[in-house]
Amino acid sequence: MNTIKLVLAGLSGALILVIHTGASAQVRTQDLGKREFERSCASCHGLDGKGSGTVTPWLKKSPPDLSALSKNNGGIFPADRVYKSIAGEDIAAHGSREMPVWGQVYRMSAAEYYMEQPYNDEAIVRARILSLLEYLNRMQQTR
Repeated sequence: MNTIKLVLAGLSGALILVIHTGASAQVRTQDLGKREFERSCASCHGLDGKGSGTVTPWLKKSPPDLSALSKNNGGIFPADRVYKSIAGEDIAAHGSREMPVWGQVYRMSAAEYYMEQPYNDEAIVRARILSLLEYLNRMQQTR
């Protein structure tokens, strides 16, 4: 009888390990760029990136079609220009823009998250923007 209990306990432990490992693998395979896009961009640009987000009717200027960035740039994804636009590095000295300065937003959310813990805000901002750029690059229309 004790042998059966021991075998069942071992199988239960193995099952828990398999379930935990599967859940961990699932978390690691999340699409960070897509999640960032859905969280930060889709309300204006739409889930498809074509500029048809839920808040578009209230914007002064229609958001650009993000799925056509490469097409409108001679077939090359304009990574540097898009990065600067997202980070807020493209703002004229006295100009304004409707799009949020996501670099600043990401920096503030990192400060709220880490509070008194040491962290590198530039690395966090860069990682979030680069994951978003990678997703936008995959979103590009083929010719």
